[in-house]
Amino acid sequence: MEVDEARGTVAVQMTLTSPACPVAGSLPGEVETRIKALEGVSECTVDLVWDPPWTMEKLSEEARLQMGLL
Repeated sequence: MEVDEARGTVAVQMTLTSPACPVAGSLPGEVETRIKALEGVSECTVDLVWDPPWTMEKLSEEARLQMGLL
């Protein structure tokens, strides 16, 4: 993520579990909308990237616990 506080811009690169993820069409737009709603943010871009690929190791300990993986 890149933040330019002086300009109020945020650029996010995010990945999903796979291109076939059920929220692939909606989640990037929701992330953009929520970031734009933050005080001081005037512009936000969200780009989906697939490199590096998502792996289970990227899950936080809390997420692993909620999913019963610990």
